Amino acid sequence: MKFDRLSPFKGLIAVSIMTVIIVMSNILVQPQYHLNAWLTWGAITYPFAFLVTDLLNRRFGPAAARKVVFIGFVVAVVISYFYADTRIAIASGSAFLLAHLADIFVFDKLRRQSWWKAPFVAGFLASFVDTYAFFGLAFIGTGIPWITLGLGDLGIKLAMNLLLLLPFRALMWNLGKQSGQD
Repeated sequence: MKFDRLSPFKGLIAVSIMTVIIVMSNILVQPQYHLNAWLTWGAITYPFAFLVTDLLNRRFGPAAARKVVFIGFVVAVVISYFYADTRIAIASGSAFLLAHLADIFVFDKLRRQSWWKAPFVAGFLASFVDTYAFFGLAFIGTGIPWITLGLGDLGIKLAMNLLLLLPFRALMWNLGKQSGQD
């Protein structure tokens, strides 16, 4: 399959968007931003990172998506270190890397099926990986009800995964028209 080339400018934009989403999510997952005992604001913002990854994977291919993920990972962890608790920054970086690499792999395997299967299945699996890796690393042993928060966040992430199919489809179609793909 032939993919468009990810120019340095487009790569910089993708990394910047990914970094903003991750840093914002890392700030919003901290205890002072918990909405209640089972939900953080980060659960609402973080799924947009999967939307970015999936759009990159669709248009530019898995290698370009991995490149943006790796660069975004490094930049976001460094910035998050200054704005979020160290434990959250490390847990987020680890979970982000695991989840996004899983997302890219699964998406690529399903890319030739119906337009919605690749982002839906990849996002569903990646949400599980991210949630349990993050909450286990960030909050275990802290007295924060991480299992309850993890379940609440997972529910929101899965709902957001479903809702983000609409912008994925709209953006995928527009990206395909620009690049000559369908």
